[in-house]
Amino acid sequence: MLENYVPVMIFLIIAGLLGVVLLTLGFLFSPHKPDSEKLSSYECGFEAFEDTRSRFDVRYYLVAILFIIFDLEIAFLFPWAVALDDFADKGTQIFALVAMAIFVAVLVIGFIYEWKKGALEWD
Repeated sequence: MLENYVPVMIFLIIAGLLGVVLLTLGFLFSPHKPDSEKLSSYECGFEAFEDTRSRFDVRYYLVAILFIIFDLEIAFLFPWAVALDDFADKGTQIFALVAMAIFVAVLVIGFIYEWKKGALEWD
């Protein structure tokens, strides 16, 4: 039984060694000449306007969560659309269509909720 895992272990050992070798070579052969310009803070080509540890507005996080939700929606919709023709009979296809309609409806309700709460408005 353990012999089935030997190729996986060989792969992991080679990958680990390759990672260590490449990091070591990069560290040994890269230029090490830090100056004040390289060590200064950088924000879009300008000096930082304020403290870099300032808090983000909560709307930023809401938009990020919305992006993740709709990104996941697309990640589920594409394979579902490709596999819809592979279902055996019309009853199964209709069930799959209704299930996806419920899935999309829940996401649309969430989107409308966020829209009504003003999460997408930037002042």
